[in-house]
Amino acid sequence: MKTIHKLAISAVAATMLLGCSGMSSRDQSTAIGAGVGAVGGAVLTGGSAVGTIGGAAVGGLIGNQVGK
Repeated sequence: MKTIHKLAISAVAATMLLGCSGMSSRDQSTAIGAGVGAVGGAVLTGGSAVGTIGGAAVGGLIGNQVGK
């Protein structure tokens, strides 16, 4: 079971890394900001959907501006 778990995690990580290869630096910053914001929003609001979406939106905006 551990081997399947490690294989699945490796496949997801490889897909995430390859998925960003064709993106501009600004697009990558936006996506990273949205991901970090979503996690932050979920943690701060106890997993609330509104908090997660709000965090993703704010994080995406900040990432977009940082990626200029």
